[in-house]
Amino acid sequence: MSIEHDPISTPFTTPVTADILRGALDVERTAHGLLPHRLPAWARRQIPDGQLAMAEAQPSGVRLAFRTRATTVELDALPTKRAYRGLPAPADGVYDLLVGGRLTAQATVSGGNVRVIDMATQSVELREGPAGIARFADLPARDKDVEIWLPHTEITELIALRTDAPIEPAPDSGRRVWLHHGSSISHGSNAAHPTAVWPALAAARGGVELINLGFGGSAMLDPFTARAMRDTPADLISVKIGINIVNGDVMRLRAFTPAVHGFLDTIREGHPATPLLVVSSILCPVQEDTPGPLAPDFGGGTVRFKATGDPAERAAGRLTLNIVRDELARIVRQRAADDPNLHYLDGRDLYGEADYAELPLPDEVHPDPAGHRRIGENFARLVFGAGGPFAVTAA
Repeated sequence: MSIEHDPISTPFTTPVTADILRGALDVERTAHGLLPHRLPAWARRQIPDGQLAMAEAQPSGVRLAFRTRATTVELDALPTKRAYRGLPAPADGVYDLLVGGRLTAQATVSGGNVRVIDMATQSVELREGPAGIARFADLPARDKDVEIWLPHTEITELIALRTDAPIEPAPDSGRRVWLHHGSSISHGSNAAHPTAVWPALAAARGGVELINLGFGGSAMLDPFTARAMRDTPADLISVKIGINIVNGDVMRLRAFTPAVHGFLDTIREGHPATPLLVVSSILCPVQEDTPGPLAPDFGGGTVRFKATGDPAERAAGRLTLNIVRDELARIVRQRAADDPNLHYLDGRDLYGEADYAELPLPDEVHPDPAGHRRIGENFARLVFGAGGPFAVTAA
């Protein structure tokens, strides 16, 4: 694949390899380059639908990490973007460049492939396009640790890294590794750029290395996700459970309870004493007491969601967010008697009624960028802060 660039300004070309990637559980060699994945290959073979296949390949939390004196950095990449038929095309995904942990520059890659999704029929059309360049210039002319966070909602094939000075993999930061699993909000839906996704904001405040397994529409207590988490080295683990189960209307209470136990049992097989936090859903008024399934409403040229279930069926086991929260709290309370490192956090402590009044959900499900910031700040304070389950304890 030919990409136009100036070989004089960036004479050093480095193939993108796994040793300069963080936040990915696997990589795949494609015809164009390296494709990061957030689930391992064996788990991907068990994925039942295109939604999760797309979501896990979107590199939320995945970043390149290297040390260099370069003042100009170019990343050749082939994005695969997502668009919805009948709605305006989304803006190009943002690449965040951090120097020493501070956001220093941003870039986008135009062109690329586009997956056009028809939400009414769930059909997908792939329109192929060219690769492009994310370019960062005028960086500090000194030895520095650089991270490039990839767009959180664009599948990104990494072709080459070009610089005006050599690079080497960044050294181990020595920071604790936080492994998080959740839904589209954890994935970053409606966040403005990759380091503004709420888990990234919380990780920065908590001084930890993030592995983000937030999968849009796909936090369904899948056993393969639990096994992937079991096998991933981590110092801290959190699982955010509820919204996708309810808005997909995929379970009744009878199936939900043992599924939660099984998910936690599997994680505990690989992490028997690791701090493990179960988080319920943030406030979502349309689903608090109304079962799913959730349905899109395209009126007004934007997508808004509404719950279509019958609240009268709660007595028969249909799930709502309030029912799920009560059951999660009960399960954790029961298990914590034998597992002192298991904790529960009500998601409404991250975003509740007062937050909704100030920062309403634009589509009735997902927070806007200010909402992500609020959730990240609250998580950092409640979980990483003094007395929180992920707080640093004295030796």
